[in-house]
Amino acid sequence: MSLGSLAHRLYSGEVSYDFVGKRRRWYAISAAFLLLALIGLFGRGLNLGIEFKGGSEFTIPSSTATVEQARDSAKAAGIADPIVTEVGQNKIRIQSPALTPAESEKVTAQLSKDLGVAQGDIGVTLIGPTWGSEITKRALQGLAVFLVLVVIFLSLYFEWRLAVAALVALVHDLLITIGIYALTGFEVTPATVIGVLTILGFSLYDTVVVFDKVRENTQGITSGNRMTYSDAANLALNQTLVRSINTSVVALLPVAAILIIGVGLLGAGTLKDLALALFIGTAAGTYSSIFIATPVACQLQEQRPEMKALSARVEARRNASEKAKAAVKSVADDVSGAGDLAIVGAESTLAALAAPAVESTGPRQQPKKNTTRSERKKK
Repeated sequence: MSLGSLAHRLYSGEVSYDFVGKRRRWYAISAAFLLLALIGLFGRGLNLGIEFKGGSEFTIPSSTATVEQARDSAKAAGIADPIVTEVGQNKIRIQSPALTPAESEKVTAQLSKDLGVAQGDIGVTLIGPTWGSEITKRALQGLAVFLVLVVIFLSLYFEWRLAVAALVALVHDLLITIGIYALTGFEVTPATVIGVLTILGFSLYDTVVVFDKVRENTQGITSGNRMTYSDAANLALNQTLVRSINTSVVALLPVAAILIIGVGLLGAGTLKDLALALFIGTAAGTYSSIFIATPVACQLQEQRPEMKALSARVEARRNASEKAKAAVKSVADDVSGAGDLAIVGAESTLAALAAPAVESTGPRQQPKKNTTRSERKKK
């Protein structure tokens, strides 16, 4: 079966998967991921970069020095526990707690002596703890403003129940992304914050596409008795499923290329913070728009009195239909068990009932006349 044929059958309702009805299963899966994320977040904690916690950073351009040599040199300069990583092909980065200008000068001189690099070629970045805390504060403020604007926009475009469902999905994506960062020990940098805000926007876009179809399918639904709100919303999910998958695959491929080629093969370490956030968030956003946002919206909508009344009418109609089908099946079974003679007899009876009534048969009898017309005149 081609993808186009499958998309058409999903859109027309010929093929349908009960996403909304199996919401407990999806909630359990999300709960497991969220539990792991919370364990990583509160157990191991985030590996904040110096932009957030403050500190000193030394960048050494060298094609001959190794990470071990740089670590030993930093310790010899008085840094107790330096964080040493390789950045790209010919650079080594050393991070340490905040240092004074005099201490930074001492470390630079030691690195230049041990690694054979000119002191002027060593890049030095000093970030105080006050500046780092201010960056953290602004990042959290930006995230809070984003979430508030999302709720306002969706409340105006749809309604508050759908806005709440979308917010639940966004928080779900945010916690999973941050939790995986904590579990893997990836450093959280300003690029990470940019990546998180980007994937929240992608998740919101995918959710809006699904909700727009839900609104189309549920418009005027309370005046009928054929489908409940959850039925119509589940149909909308099936109708937009192929589109969501295609959009996600197209978005994930270039991000995967950054992770595999840029970070893995080329060693472009500056890209990994952004790429990891985009990859995790895009995958989580696609999942939440299908398995979290719409089921939560249906739960909230089904609490409305008019939706409860609609569900009762739909249930009554379906029960009546089932009873009618059972009665027809029972009659069919009785006729089938009676044999051919009973069938012939039933057909004869039906034919007799359907035939028009006839009072008499044969030619019409006229009364006999005893006198002629001329004789009647004489009388």
